[in-house]
Amino acid sequence: MKVSGFTFIRNAVKNDYPIVEAITSILPLCDEFIVALGDSEDETESLINGIGSPKIKIIHTVWDTSVRNGGKVFADETDKAFDAISPDTDWAFYIQGDEVVHEKYLPLIKKEMEASLSDNKIEGLLFKYLHFYGSYDYYGHSRRWYRREIRIIRNNKDIRSYRDAQGFRWADNRKIRVKLIDAYIYHYGWVKPPSGLTNKLRNFNQFYHDDEWMAQNLPETFTFDYSHKNPDRLVHFTGTHPAVMQKRLAATNWSLDIDLKELDKKMSLRRKALQKIEDLTGWRISEYKNYKIIK
Repeated sequence: MKVSGFTFIRNAVKNDYPIVEAITSILPLCDEFIVALGDSEDETESLINGIGSPKIKIIHTVWDTSVRNGGKVFADETDKAFDAISPDTDWAFYIQGDEVVHEKYLPLIKKEMEASLSDNKIEGLLFKYLHFYGSYDYYGHSRRWYRREIRIIRNNKDIRSYRDAQGFRWADNRKIRVKLIDAYIYHYGWVKPPSGLTNKLRNFNQFYHDDEWMAQNLPETFTFDYSHKNPDRLVHFTGTHPAVMQKRLAATNWSLDIDLKELDKKMSLRRKALQKIEDLTGWRISEYKNYKIIK
């Protein structure tokens, strides 16, 4: 069984993406790792080269910054990385620049890939998610956060990154048939101080909206506070973070400035009722699913 990792990245230093942690967290499972390195204005390439692994192959790309519709450029860059994977690869393991896999899940992930390799009904593996917000101590747990997404797919180039690179579909738009595995992706995209999240929103949204929208909604005077995203509900995290994240945790120099009780008050009665049903039964009513689970 041959496994290839792949990702895309641009301006990782400038935007403080944990891309080194993302790559190294799954590198032990990979025989090669493709990085689609966009035309960066910082030392991102040196950062990637600093990992020092012969498994890593960098392909240089140029982002089409004129594409400002629904984050399509992220899907385009994902496809560039996927297309560069070796033809003899069996499984392609995708990870984004703000996602990390805990080392405790690596044996299980390998086992699931081996077990599913000969079962052609399974076209990908579906992961659970923990979306950390504002702090390494809390994660968002509500209908505002997606619970699952595809991160391992067959090496078939008729599979394409979907919409803004959240997941994948077949080229004819058919949903991928997946097996849900008991492993989590730790998403750290919202773990930054307010100044970092101000930059994140401005840099991120320029690939979704035109200049007029940006000027109205994210002007130069915009300053982020943790209530802007309205995470609905935050849960205290009692587990351990991946070993590759420990240096970042130790360097934390800000605190989460948000009133958790006020968050609960902001939830509508309808959302509270739906959340209660999910908490009791595990069923998320009308959940968006960009995949088809095979049981």
